[in-house]
Amino acid sequence: MTATPPAPSVLPGPGDLVVAAGAGVTGLPVVRYLAARGVRVVVTANRAAPAELAAIAGDVTFAGDLATPPAGTTLVITSAGIPPTNPLLVAAAAAGIEVIGEVELAWRIDHDGPAGGQTAPRPWLVVTGTNGKTTTTGMLESILRAAGRTVTACGNIGWPVLAAVLAGGRDALDDTPRQDVIAVELSSFQLHWAPSLRPRAGVVLNLAEDHLDWHGSMAAYGADKARALAGEIALAVVDDSGAAGLLAGAGAPRRIPITAAAPVAGRLGLADGWLVDHAYAASAQRLAAAEAVRPPGAHNLTNALAAAGLALAAGVPAQAVATGLAAFAPGGHRNVLVTQRAGVRYVDDSKATNPHAALASLLAYPRVVWIAGGQLKGAQVDELVLAVRDRLAGVVLLGVDAPVIHAAVSRHAPDVPVLPVPGTDDDVMRSVVCAAARMAAPGDVVLLAPAAASLDMFSSYAARGQAFAAAALDLPDQPSAGSSA
Repeated sequence: MTATPPAPSVLPGPGDLVVAAGAGVTGLPVVRYLAARGVRVVVTANRAAPAELAAIAGDVTFAGDLATPPAGTTLVITSAGIPPTNPLLVAAAAAGIEVIGEVELAWRIDHDGPAGGQTAPRPWLVVTGTNGKTTTTGMLESILRAAGRTVTACGNIGWPVLAAVLAGGRDALDDTPRQDVIAVELSSFQLHWAPSLRPRAGVVLNLAEDHLDWHGSMAAYGADKARALAGEIALAVVDDSGAAGLLAGAGAPRRIPITAAAPVAGRLGLADGWLVDHAYAASAQRLAAAEAVRPPGAHNLTNALAAAGLALAAGVPAQAVATGLAAFAPGGHRNVLVTQRAGVRYVDDSKATNPHAALASLLAYPRVVWIAGGQLKGAQVDELVLAVRDRLAGVVLLGVDAPVIHAAVSRHAPDVPVLPVPGTDDDVMRSVVCAAARMAAPGDVVLLAPAAASLDMFSSYAARGQAFAAAALDLPDQPSAGSSA
């Protein structure tokens, strides 16, 4: 039994009037594609028109920040981050004008057959979840390439899905070759605006509070994530209760649980130090050694299983899993060992930008000096502190919401030393790392896992991680204050 996608709506063509809301990384490719097809495009944005817009040939007009669609509009294609409460999108819906996102447009093009300049639709493999998406999608790309597939990860990972679908065709936006598989990381925003999406396989890694200001509720956030599970095969890491709940309610004909435990029939899991497939294979088969998975951490073992499960759904041979995982190079600032000084390891997980991600990082090490803080965006940290308090050797805090974390540690781990480091200049991270080094003893890990966003002090989580790494590398190679030497 296979899932039957709904019939995609007719794609816009010559003479149609389409509003493109947003002119950024995904908005500009949308405008280029539409203009090349003879569509009249009205671009709206709450900022000045980008210079690239003037270079697009065709009937393209920049209209500033519209609150209502122009008369005659047949479709609105919105940038994923624009919420449904935006006045333009509300007005369009009230007028009966369909609103979709770039991912939905790409899906329709890929399923439009020869009229869209494509052959048969490619298998779509979708990765979503609150945390771990980019690592899992990178693992998936590496496994697919090990199997000889032409593929480049796309979506929320950086390359627009539209560009991936058009690659190698008559409407190609760049010189990337035609993709054999669409391996795509999708955020909840992107999924919200992709109602027709029915992937070959999709996985939900986890589900924790995030972006509730955009979605309005946890239920709405989960419902959008669940769209990844509406295709032929649905997978989820069932050790996470939120993901397990979405899998239980998934509409896919086949549902495959992923677990860190030994798998029973129909599952993917871990047994005797191996990633094991007991879902696609008639009997349990080993896929790859757990010790070969990078970055370290139990959550990355289930991420690897998720990538393997998606690849197997596309017909990749099992032996490619081990080859692909061995070749995978983790992205920066994701549980990266920066240096070791006086028996203390310094690990950069600046990408842990919410409490759920920080929890997974902290649980990877038995004894930690935790560097945390930044913009919590309303997230609570009490459960996080409760879960890790027995492994905390000390806490060093920075950023605007440092007092919130300090209060949680005081409530739930009063014996753990805490040092807030004030200030917002470039030298604060050096003070933070020096303070953490003084708390650490040989065998400890000084871990940057902030549980918060970075924009109160840094231009990005990457800049924060770079500042941490630079400070750690500048430490003297001598015993720390916590050493007994």
